[in-house]
Amino acid sequence: MSALKIAFETPENPANSSAAGRPPIDFAQLTKQTMGDKDLEIEVLQLFARLARQTMAEIHDAEAEACGQSGHRLKGAALAVGAARVAEAAAAMEQRPTDWTLRAALGAAVLETELFILKLCR
Repeated sequence: MSALKIAFETPENPANSSAAGRPPIDFAQLTKQTMGDKDLEIEVLQLFARLARQTMAEIHDAEAEACGQSGHRLKGAALAVGAARVAEAAAAMEQRPTDWTLRAALGAAVLETELFILKLCR
């Protein structure tokens, strides 16, 4: 049994949730996008984690307009895999790209989600 399947079977496990009480990935959204293909789910999550990390590196030194564009792209990718907190933080940063507090909040959401994905896919 894969680690991903175990995580799906125990979503109420506190180790799989954030302080908000919900996991960083909405499994119903992910399953809908991948039509229930567990191998594809793992691949999609890993791709998202890499994209999110790359986007955060781009945002770090970018001008406001580029940050807004990066936030917009990350928001779309996050919504596609069910990473709601990343999408919410990216949307906020997209609206106010010069706000370093929002950039930090996005970084925290990305890190939390990436760690969750790594835990699922090991």
